Amino acid sequence: MGFDALVILGDRAFHPGEERRVGFYFLSADEAADSLKKAGRFFLWEGRTIGEAQVVV
Repeated sequence: MGFDALVILGDRAFHPGEERRVGFYFLSADEAADSLKKAGRFFLWEGRTIGEAQVVV
């Protein structure tokens, strides 16, 4: 299952290996939020896995 999203980075670049708290804007907001909250963590995909994320509520 996948959801299209925009990562909200603010005015700072995000570098490989860096960990930080960011926001996401999901195009299917309610469906994505419900599924990802249940999962607790998810992978970031841009043609391949580029990272993983943990849900913080």
